[in-house]
Amino acid sequence: MQAQSRPSRRRTYALLASAAGLATAAALASALPAGAHSGKGHGHQHPGRYQDVQLLSFNDLHGNLEPPAGSSGRVTEAQADGTTKTIDAGGVEYLATHLREARKGHPYSVTAAGGDMVGASPLISGLFHDEPTIEALNKLDLDVTTVGNHEFDEGARELARLQNGGCHPTDGCYTGKKFKGADFPYLAANVLDEKTDKPILKPYWVWQKKDVKIGFIGVTLEGTPGIVSADGVKGLAFKDEVETINKYAKVLQRQGVQSIVALVHEGGFPASSSYNYDCDSPGAGSGISGPIVDIAKNVTPAVDALVTGHTHTAYVCTIDDPAGNPRMVTSAASFGRLYTDTTLTYDRRTGDIARTAVQSANHVVTRDVAKAPDMTELISKWNTLAAPIGNRAIGYISADVNNTGTESPMGDLIADAQFAYGKELDPGTDLALMNPGGVRAGLTYTAKGSEGDGVVTYAEGFTVQPFANTVNLQDFTGAQLIQVLKEQVSGVNAAAPKILQPSANLTYTLDLTKTGADRVVTDSVKLNGTAVDPAATYRVATNSFLAGGGDGFTTLGQGTGDLVGTDDLSALAQYLTANSSATTPLAPPAANRITIVQ
Repeated sequence: MQAQSRPSRRRTYALLASAAGLATAAALASALPAGAHSGKGHGHQHPGRYQDVQLLSFNDLHGNLEPPAGSSGRVTEAQADGTTKTIDAGGVEYLATHLREARKGHPYSVTAAGGDMVGASPLISGLFHDEPTIEALNKLDLDVTTVGNHEFDEGARELARLQNGGCHPTDGCYTGKKFKGADFPYLAANVLDEKTDKPILKPYWVWQKKDVKIGFIGVTLEGTPGIVSADGVKGLAFKDEVETINKYAKVLQRQGVQSIVALVHEGGFPASSSYNYDCDSPGAGSGISGPIVDIAKNVTPAVDALVTGHTHTAYVCTIDDPAGNPRMVTSAASFGRLYTDTTLTYDRRTGDIARTAVQSANHVVTRDVAKAPDMTELISKWNTLAAPIGNRAIGYISADVNNTGTESPMGDLIADAQFAYGKELDPGTDLALMNPGGVRAGLTYTAKGSEGDGVVTYAEGFTVQPFANTVNLQDFTGAQLIQVLKEQVSGVNAAAPKILQPSANLTYTLDLTKTGADRVVTDSVKLNGTAVDPAATYRVATNSFLAGGGDGFTTLGQGTGDLVGTDDLSALAQYLTANSSATTPLAPPAANRITIVQ
């Protein structure tokens, strides 16, 4: 049964600058404050000192309105006997139902998100500059979100339009009605206009019901400029996450707000891929690693919980704050497959959260519940508009082309497509390199709609490559080419390597038993079976993001003889059309270009 949506909360959030399931509940401690809730139930009413507040959260939706296909639409669940099983998950029709059911019996409930709600979206949203996703989030009654890096894919002005409404400056209005924008505030505390040195959006927001107040501070990762196109972050400065959160925590406290939640678009890597893994269990291999650990350890104790994202992983962990007290840190994977349900016990006497009573668990957005009719209607409306473009067949495959592994078949296929296009643009093109983060999904053999098994539609290709990067050609010396490969595993990429996907004619060995740049075995780097000559010049095809030095590949930003071609999706579509047919479908690449030693 569909719950009634809450009254419209339409507000205008102006830019401050012109740039404009099974789940293991984690509890911080068994001891509860006197009079607070006991056990693992949620939603108990405390007319006296304590009031339970339900915090529902999710992150990294990336415009996935329809159920994601393949592995992107599944989660792994740990079983009591030590085995695991996979569960199909995601889709806003189901997410809406789950959230509405979760809110029942919880008069004090707030819904927050950890960023990347839009950007790198499938065709149904991306084709319309993510207006459909904002409409869906409004219907989900999202209260607040932080910006993520992908909110800057089209720049600060477009982000301001998503917040405040208005038709797209180039493409206009899509439905005959003016786009209303988000009913919820986007927070961007650590994103400053370089000219004014002020946040481009609200830095914080306070949720209040009767006498209960909780402040939310939103930040994205400081390293956003390194993973977004230069045009998207032009004129913006991204500040340290911890310093920013601590600054605004003091601001909130001065305003009498003692209960504070940080929405942080940065994350970690849990020791298990199971969404219900007990992050706080003792023993070897338990816990969480990654950037969020240092952030959580240094954010002021005034902050009571951290809702995180970016790494697309699932965890409900406690990490000690600077005072040595455990604090909840959560992430709900990505693509709307999970949501986190956290109980914050508000102490009316202090105005703060009783941290020893905090409970949290991730829940699967299963597809065995009724679809929310309003979401079905929304999806149908936008699919009708997208169908003439999205349903066009662009190629045929004989099996799934997966986007998994250090070297993925999908990454290799894109590199091959860009190499082939580069050769057409300039016959002197020698190879192509593709960044793994730009490969947003694989291709599935099973038909998603009525197109038939093995058919690749434009919409499916758009889901794989939604960024509208161009294919660029540049000249590099052999020494520079080898340096590019070493930058995969050194510098800013030393701790979390970003392995470029190579075209079929480039091979080398990656020795993971070594450290830093030494992991790329220099003598093994060969092009067409011949060792790369450090003094020779090579013509390399990449996308415009890499050509600008993105993802820490500074050497790729130093190429010469630049030639800019068509967009990368067109190159992929052209390659699939030229190299496959219904009778001779394309087989997935073997992903054997990089020899991995570990």
